[in-house]
Amino acid sequence: MEAKGYTQDGTVDLHGRPIRASKTGKWKACAFLVGYEAFERMAFYGVQSNLVNYLTTQLHQDTVSSVRNVNNWSGSVWITPILGAYIADSYIGRFWTFTVSSLIYVMGMVLLTTVVSLKSLKPSCTNGVCIKASASQISFFYLSLYTIAIGSGGTKPNISTFGADQFDDYNPHEKELKVSFFNWWMFSSFLGALVATIGLVYIQENLGWGLGYGIPTAGLLFSIFVFYIGTPFYRHKVRKSKSPAREMIRVPITAFKNRKLQLPNSTSQLYEFDLQYYSSSGKRQVHHTPIFRFLDRAAIKDGSMDASVPPCTVTQVEGAKLVLGMILIWLVTLIPSTIWAQINTLFVKQGTTLDRSLSPTFRIPAASLGSFVTLSMLLSVPMYDRYFVPFMRRRTGNFRGITLLQRLGVGFVIQVMAIGVAYAVEARRMHVIRLNHIVDPKEIVPMSIFWLLPQYILLGIADVFNAIGLLEFFYDQSPEDMQSLGTTFFTSGIGVGNFLNSFLVTMVDKITGRDGGKSWIGDNLNDSHLDYYYGFLLVISILNLGAFLWASSKYIYKQEIIEAKEGRLQILEAKALDTSPLSLQV
Repeated sequence: MEAKGYTQDGTVDLHGRPIRASKTGKWKACAFLVGYEAFERMAFYGVQSNLVNYLTTQLHQDTVSSVRNVNNWSGSVWITPILGAYIADSYIGRFWTFTVSSLIYVMGMVLLTTVVSLKSLKPSCTNGVCIKASASQISFFYLSLYTIAIGSGGTKPNISTFGADQFDDYNPHEKELKVSFFNWWMFSSFLGALVATIGLVYIQENLGWGLGYGIPTAGLLFSIFVFYIGTPFYRHKVRKSKSPAREMIRVPITAFKNRKLQLPNSTSQLYEFDLQYYSSSGKRQVHHTPIFRFLDRAAIKDGSMDASVPPCTVTQVEGAKLVLGMILIWLVTLIPSTIWAQINTLFVKQGTTLDRSLSPTFRIPAASLGSFVTLSMLLSVPMYDRYFVPFMRRRTGNFRGITLLQRLGVGFVIQVMAIGVAYAVEARRMHVIRLNHIVDPKEIVPMSIFWLLPQYILLGIADVFNAIGLLEFFYDQSPEDMQSLGTTFFTSGIGVGNFLNSFLVTMVDKITGRDGGKSWIGDNLNDSHLDYYYGFLLVISILNLGAFLWASSKYIYKQEIIEAKEGRLQILEAKALDTSPLSLQV
């Protein structure tokens, strides 16, 4: 295959035929994909960034309800990819799952634009008195939002994974290009978010919500058209297992059945196919690791009571171990995702209380400050990719510069700093409120909104490390046939983080506001204690950082064995199995 110029990883075209490496894949194909990503992120952030303001100003919801509803919807957007990834990995593949889901996504955007444009679907106001939204108005609005969530569930986990599939891991040059792919993929995502937080938010508040949602809807339609233009250049991975999720679940079940059997002294006595089987089938053999040893019982050769059902292979067992290890890392990403959820909820409400005047006639929308998160990302990604990675590569010998978990650790530390700054700024805002005896919820605090800039910028820089790092980590460490499903560890972490933030906001409001007490997160932020809530988030972020350091010290990276040229064995992604306390894997 390689001698004829075909791809070495077994990828095919849309019709299942082998394809030439020189004419397909790499950035030639990814150019179409990153174009879609930019427009899709513009659509998503065009809705999410200012949704809390739409709920409070147009549907007249209170602060806690609006924050909770934004978090619930955002959580759904990031959770539904689990279903989309499962369908792709087990049934129809990434391309066709994306195709169907993108159409659902567009339907949701069209419906949302219609709902916010028609007066009959919005509550009316007379002389400053606004009636509550009717049940039908609320139903149509949330129907459109959750249609978008369903569509996103099929596009989000598959488009980035499909992009990574365009690089051949068996080709050293393409493998190195893939390292940059995730950085530039997120760069295009940040670019779309920047347009949304600067341009679309202003249009929504000053020119109309219909136009503010209609523009990204048209952009999304255009990007889908661009995606299909690139079809001749795309590489498609062949599904090598009928149901990879079912095979993985079989491992703990078999291990439990064999729980009374003695593990052999040597791992070579565990059941495994020979390397020739993996070479001929196009699959990859995974090297045995010494963690989660109880699962090794699934590969005991004499463990099966039914001779027609063979034991699990070591490679299948290692796939289950990988998922368990990723769950550990996933758990310690939930608090960082909760911190990220503040950008489009409480940070925005906080900004509405501050002086937003840039001139006597122009006020910056509070949600537009989120653009500084994106700007700091856009500036940091090229610096990270072009300067930081080559510099660290020379020092560490790691082709990524630093390991995936080290990258996450740096991002989490910066994020702790960001929430610390947010706490300090809110404490100052409360001090200014006391000095000026401000009580009215609509009274503007004589303090510039740009005091919030440092926390936005720090979160943007942190995201270059942890958001991109998480996406690459979960793709890279997933079992071979479950990379779409593996990527949903990234999306579901953000989703659960949003739900967790919704839960925390609701519980903190109930606990601190009971018996007539002053809620930390009341409707009147000028008479609340948001600084206490940020202080609470700072404490749990520091504790979570400690948990991350522990989890990363226990994690062992995936090691795949392939047969290289001249019959030599080559281990891909081999890492030192250092499990010393509080050390990140090198």
